[in-house]
Amino acid sequence: MKIRSVELFKVPPRWLFLKMETDEGIVGWGEPVVEGKADTVKAAVEEMSEYMIGKDPMRIEDLFQVLYRAAFYRGGPILSSAISGIEQALWDIKGKYYNAPIYDLLGGACRDKIRVYNWIGGDRPSDVGEAAKRQIAAGFTAVKMNATEEMHYIDSFSKVDQAIARIAAVREAGGQDFGIGIDFHGRVHKSMAKILAKELEPFRPMFIEEPVLPENNEALKEIARYTSCPIATGERMYTRWGFKQLLAEGIVDIIQPDLSHAGGILETRKIAAMAEAYDISVAPHCPLGPIALAACLQLDACSPNAIIQEQSLGIHYNQGNDILDYLVDPSVFEYKDGYVNNLTLPGLGIEVNEAKVREMAAIGHNWRNPVWRQEDGTVAEW
Repeated sequence: MKIRSVELFKVPPRWLFLKMETDEGIVGWGEPVVEGKADTVKAAVEEMSEYMIGKDPMRIEDLFQVLYRAAFYRGGPILSSAISGIEQALWDIKGKYYNAPIYDLLGGACRDKIRVYNWIGGDRPSDVGEAAKRQIAAGFTAVKMNATEEMHYIDSFSKVDQAIARIAAVREAGGQDFGIGIDFHGRVHKSMAKILAKELEPFRPMFIEEPVLPENNEALKEIARYTSCPIATGERMYTRWGFKQLLAEGIVDIIQPDLSHAGGILETRKIAAMAEAYDISVAPHCPLGPIALAACLQLDACSPNAIIQEQSLGIHYNQGNDILDYLVDPSVFEYKDGYVNNLTLPGLGIEVNEAKVREMAAIGHNWRNPVWRQEDGTVAEW
């Protein structure tokens, strides 16, 4: 069996889908995208496709090594995301060839279902108490929300008080066992992150995420001295080499690799195994589309240290189209009592509605994240 073609579809709201077809007619799907840089990743995939056409899709490890190591320059969001989507499609083909879900080819399932959370509050969090009540009514047992809007290196304590009030409203709405993930989104610098981490501790968040930007991970050790809240990071880190030092230093409690950015399914399975050796859990990042989510669920099923899965149903980015719109059978992502069952169909476990993909690719998208500025005019982290 040989890879015959690779085709790309830029579809709304902000995704890039990849279709890989073999000469035996088996089709695999992947989701290679950097949010806001879809065309750049598309170009990278097209360049990499020259190394793929005519090759055996079953040799996933070898193809990964070629795409990653045969390039003199490697890593980073663009190249790693391009490889990730290609790799997902290769696994989809392999699972379909053997008529098995991908997790069965990676050691088999170690669980029957995985807990999921939903987003509330949007980019500039507001009305989160009422939003939490709606998610509880929908059956979710955990949510995630942005902690703050933009925040300067040293900023007003009123912003801290506002953040505390919002988290308090969610805790009141959900009760003591309701999971609350608080995403600092890299918007906060070390000085204010220490204050926020300490002040939010009484509300017992499920985790605080990216309290500082990943390029400032050395600050996590100091932030950890101010709080017992679990610290999570990793959505902007790539391949096992990118996670190596963070894991070895033991300064986080949860890593959040993104399977459309970090290197794909097997690479993230290796990262999860590394984390397990350091007694660190995994909560894959996934504010993307249905193919990325299916890849995450394949990883979750065979990773004992996976604790919860992000998913983007109804997220504030999904304007006009949502994750279920591109599936032949949306019921595979049915959430019940805060969990989703393991996918059981071969490969990624989903059937992509190709006609819908082609229809929406004709529309495309030009999604960009906003540019924020502080009151003094300096650029703020979004």
